[in-house]
Amino acid sequence: MANALKLGSWVLILTLAACSSSTDSEVMVVESESAAAPAPAAAPASTSAHANEELSPRVLRRFAPLDVSTKSVSRALTDLGRKLYYDPRLSKTGAVSCNTCHPLDKYGTTDTAVSTGVDGRKGARNAPSTYHASGHFVQFWDGRADTIEAQAVMPLLSKDEMGMSRAGAVAAIKRIAGYRTEFARAFPDEMDPVSFERIGLAIGAFEHGLVTPARWDRYLRGDKSALNAEEKAGAKLFANLGCIVCHTGPYIGGSMFERVGARVPWPENADRGRKAVTGHNADDMVFKVPSLRNVAMTAPYFHDGSAKTLNEAVRMMARHQLGVELEDDEARELEAWLGSLTGELPTEYIKQPDLPPEV
Repeated sequence: MANALKLGSWVLILTLAACSSSTDSEVMVVESESAAAPAPAAAPASTSAHANEELSPRVLRRFAPLDVSTKSVSRALTDLGRKLYYDPRLSKTGAVSCNTCHPLDKYGTTDTAVSTGVDGRKGARNAPSTYHASGHFVQFWDGRADTIEAQAVMPLLSKDEMGMSRAGAVAAIKRIAGYRTEFARAFPDEMDPVSFERIGLAIGAFEHGLVTPARWDRYLRGDKSALNAEEKAGAKLFANLGCIVCHTGPYIGGSMFERVGARVPWPENADRGRKAVTGHNADDMVFKVPSLRNVAMTAPYFHDGSAKTLNEAVRMMARHQLGVELEDDEARELEAWLGSLTGELPTEYIKQPDLPPEV
């Protein structure tokens, strides 16, 4: 494989800042086992010479299984947040909710390059999934919100999304007797519990529960049968290409910023990314590295929705970030492993609730 220089039982990957904001070269050493284990009879064939070898500890340390423990928040708060997430009355037209652009039964995103908000207005960027977003180090593609609670109310104020004002959102909630009761239950120590910030606190509390454990988590916890041979080959290729410099941790991303087009210029450059937030030239074309959890279910891809398929997305990443043109079998192996990141939707938790009537 032309993507790595093999030296005995080691693979030396020169990432050369392909997935690092630093201008210095980064050298990553990944252990490559030399004795292939026999493939399980049910596993599909793979083009990799070491398809059924397990990932080395050096690679596994770059990841972590999902923490599925329940966040210590009240049931009243998460129940309120669930209703607010689904309620279109938080929009100017009464037709757009959080779930409109982030449908939870479709892994928290739409199948369009950008979403449609109030009055048919189009958003500027691809809607990221709300699953696991609460664990990211910042929110939005450009990192303009620090927490999921702060992020949750910002779409309400966007003219392209929900088109409300702070006062308008609070007034819409206060008009509904059921919400006045539920806010009082969720915030029992507050004299006037309905506020714009507490709308965000409630939605954020609900979003903390949007987690989807996958077969990959079982593998990380020691169940080596959780992945088949092709998926293991894809995981090792992902590491050997240097993708784990940026896509790491429990969310396989969501923990750093990176400039798109590190090796080959990005085809679309109208959106300058984080520079619009900071005004710094160093942030030109810089975006948050997205989580790869459920990535097989969340096409189209990237901040601009420019990749229609997962195959196209992995090839674009290899080309523009690493300067590598993937072979067909390499793209297939990467896709196979990325498919193992698809988790099970929490169907009961995301079940659409009955909303309080306007009385």
